[in-house]
Amino acid sequence: MHAVVRFYTGAGAKELFDLLEERKVEVENIIGKVTGLVSYTLIRTPDGGTSVTVCQDKAGTDESLQVAANWIKENAPDLGVGAPAVSEGSVIIQEN
Repeated sequence: MHAVVRFYTGAGAKELFDLLEERKVEVENIIGKVTGLVSYTLIRTPDGGTSVTVCQDKAGTDESLQVAANWIKENAPDLGVGAPAVSEGSVIIQEN
């Protein structure tokens, strides 16, 4: 399995997470179509938010990055959200 963590901070990040929460069902439907998706979590932080995506392989997390970028571009262009800091790697333990 492979995971990617995106950290959204700075201008527009709080507003982005407000929008994501408002449109939760739409976001769940879109991210749920990512190939090999194992889990997706959005976490609100004091300065914006973080997303954690786990997929069966790196191809899935790469797809999730593109899906997220496209959604923000199409749905939140006026928020001025910068590109997130991204960290990714192989999953060592996944416990549910």
